[in-house]
Amino acid sequence: MSATALPLLVIGNKNYSSWSLRAWLLLRTFGVAFRELQLPLDTPEFDARIREFAPSGRVPALVDGDVRVWDSLAIAEYANERWLAGRGWPADRAGRAHARAISAEMHAGFDTLRRALPFNCNKRVRDHAPAAGAADDIARVAAIWREARGRFGADGDFLFGRFGIADAMYAPVVLRFVSYGIELDASAQAYAEAIRDLPALREWAAAAAAEPMSDEHERIKP
Repeated sequence: MSATALPLLVIGNKNYSSWSLRAWLLLRTFGVAFRELQLPLDTPEFDARIREFAPSGRVPALVDGDVRVWDSLAIAEYANERWLAGRGWPADRAGRAHARAISAEMHAGFDTLRRALPFNCNKRVRDHAPAAGAADDIARVAAIWREARGRFGADGDFLFGRFGIADAMYAPVVLRFVSYGIELDASAQAYAEAIRDLPALREWAAAAAAEPMSDEHERIKP
């Protein structure tokens, strides 16, 4: 396949775009070859070009020939059919149902957590005290991880054993927890470390660290 025939994934800044991370991490971890176009968020370039790829005006967006897919979960479902031969979801029906439910819950919810812990790969905050609603969201995320790992994760380090779509959906939350120093129980912390140890996640974080930063944000502090 020529380089121009490869699918194109349109993303925002790696430091700031949690939604882009989900699609990018899934494709990279499963070894799907793709081209990457980064449109910096909140810039004239982004505003001028994004609707070439996504009618919603948001990233991520995937272009595969004459197919355009926008929204991270829709891209994951498309990739699962197109390249992953179904491996993005657990093989058993109960596991698939659970994985889809928690992925949809993350996709549609946790607004308080997102506002309280803005996504910034390079930020490090000590002694951060989340608001009550955010603390509830954090507890819910940890409970989701514990239940999935306890019921379905015996064959590996991820929510359903092997890495899949559900893990890609929760990977940005792992990085939020790191940025804001959120303390986790041993089970949730072990899962978070497994996500951070993914080669693709390390690649993303390294690229994020090299990006120009907005004045209002902080780089990693020792």
